[in-house]
Amino acid sequence: MALTAAAHAAAACKAVITEAAQAFVEPRTVTGIERAKVLFQQAEQFDRLAKWHGSKAAWVLNAWTETWLSPEFATWSLEQVLPSVECPILVIHGDQDEYGSVAFPEFIRDHVAGPVEMHVLRGCGHVPHREQPERVLDLVTQFGSKTLS
Repeated sequence: MALTAAAHAAAACKAVITEAAQAFVEPRTVTGIERAKVLFQQAEQFDRLAKWHGSKAAWVLNAWTETWLSPEFATWSLEQVLPSVECPILVIHGDQDEYGSVAFPEFIRDHVAGPVEMHVLRGCGHVPHREQPERVLDLVTQFGSKTLS
């Protein structure tokens, strides 16, 4: 979403930071979402989702899984919007992200018009800011000081 917003509001965007951003649909994405759909049928797992989304948790889960798993969405990609992103970008991605391979950050890096700083975090899954909070904070701080000063 942030990259699409940056593409449509290029003049107003000073920088973008992405974390575990999906850039297209790949088999790893579909497999991960199919597994998550089954996993969130367990009450304790659904409760974790409800912690973040409250009473809208079921709606959020359904919207997420059904959109990404629908045949109509299989060809979705950021390819058309990325060339319009001209601001500096920090791309953070975990090498163990269950919803997308390192092809996602590479795709973003290779298709935007602006300067890119890309970091693939070792031993990290889909939520780098929770899994490696100090590393992510350090990357964001350094990027912000270089980019926004």
